[in-house]
Amino acid sequence: MGCPPFHGYGGSILIAMSEGSNTVGDIIVASHSGPLAGEVIVPGAKNSVLKLMAATLLADGRYLLTNAPVIVDVDIMADLLTAVGLRITFHPAPAGEVGQHIEIVNSGAITPVAPFELADRIRASVNLVGPLLGRCGEIDIALPGGDDFGGRPIDMHLRGLEAMGATFDVTADGIIGHASRLQGADIDFDFPSVGATENILMAAVVASGVTTIRNAAREPEIVDLCNMLRKMGCRIEGIGTSTLVVTGVEHATLQSVTHEVVTDRVQAATYVAAVAMCGGTVHVGRAVAEHMGMMLSRFTDMGIAFDISPDGITATAPERLTAINVATLPYPGVATDYKPLIVAMLSVAQGVGIVTENLYPGRFRYVEELSKLGADITIDGHHASVRGVEHLVGAPVVAPDIRAGAALVVAGLAASGSTEIGDVFHIDRGYDDIVGRLASLGASITRKRLTE
Repeated sequence: MGCPPFHGYGGSILIAMSEGSNTVGDIIVASHSGPLAGEVIVPGAKNSVLKLMAATLLADGRYLLTNAPVIVDVDIMADLLTAVGLRITFHPAPAGEVGQHIEIVNSGAITPVAPFELADRIRASVNLVGPLLGRCGEIDIALPGGDDFGGRPIDMHLRGLEAMGATFDVTADGIIGHASRLQGADIDFDFPSVGATENILMAAVVASGVTTIRNAAREPEIVDLCNMLRKMGCRIEGIGTSTLVVTGVEHATLQSVTHEVVTDRVQAATYVAAVAMCGGTVHVGRAVAEHMGMMLSRFTDMGIAFDISPDGITATAPERLTAINVATLPYPGVATDYKPLIVAMLSVAQGVGIVTENLYPGRFRYVEELSKLGADITIDGHHASVRGVEHLVGAPVVAPDIRAGAALVVAGLAASGSTEIGDVFHIDRGYDDIVGRLASLGASITRKRLTE
């Protein structure tokens, strides 16, 4: 299949999440800010670029990913892919662009083995299973890590690959998989899992025969991955729908490509939330309104006015937000990644809003931190009742995960006094210079070391 024999580490690829980075000692200090104004340009999506990087395992050659965000998770994925045999170089984006360019060279010397110290670093590590199993026919991988907001099993990933002929030995430590060559299959997901769709898709493009994925996830990041795979020579039909039909090809027929990463819709929503809570008018450049349709609709219900243009969206805040009820759902519904922002916005809105989490019931762990700022929030199972208060009050808080950390930053800008957000390494995993971008809009925000 184009991969050398397994050697070292017992033939194990160990993928997991260590708490820590060189930013553990940093804090973000957000102070009460007046109306925001200006323009912020949003780079490529974390939830896309990591999967695009994994897809480069499928074919030899030189790849260039443009509009890539400068985030810690990209660095971690680069380390992981380097460990299995790719060569990766980062280049600053040319003038007029944002983010960075990622150059990836696949020489064909793929060894699906990663050092233990890379274990449990990112959830997206699971996205190596499909391409490595499809190309190398073997995989030995620890269970993936990532943000801690409840169980996120990978059973649908494994069942889909088993339907294609793979066999797995699952233990408490990890998964060992084998497949002489994957075979096309009809796969019906019980739930439109993003990760399972991506994994099966990347395996199916080099499998023998036709694979049909029903109830597939439809997120813009899935479409982005499909578009890049098609440019590589993969045969995929139904892109953007809930049914993907993939006709497998020999990996040797595929080619490396240059691809622009789709804009990060969650980062875009974060800057809309900031202006909504602080007041003012802000243009969010490169934001794709089509990818945020339901979210923009609910923001409009809260009183935010939008001007949509080909180069982004302009958001104007009302005098005070209006409370709404909202439930998270798979795309095109309101994404669970938006929910911490919504809860923060509701905390200062007029009235009472009910937020229902249908995807990850455990994803309310940041509510305690928002409550330290004076938010009035009651949790009942997978529902949160948020009674808006006149104003929040600054206090020390801790970011429990990427999106919750960003929500705490935004809340801190609307709180009287000063708010210190700790554990900002979580935020760094998914946000490209959130402090600099907010400061450019007039927000009172800085970053410093705890030792200062």
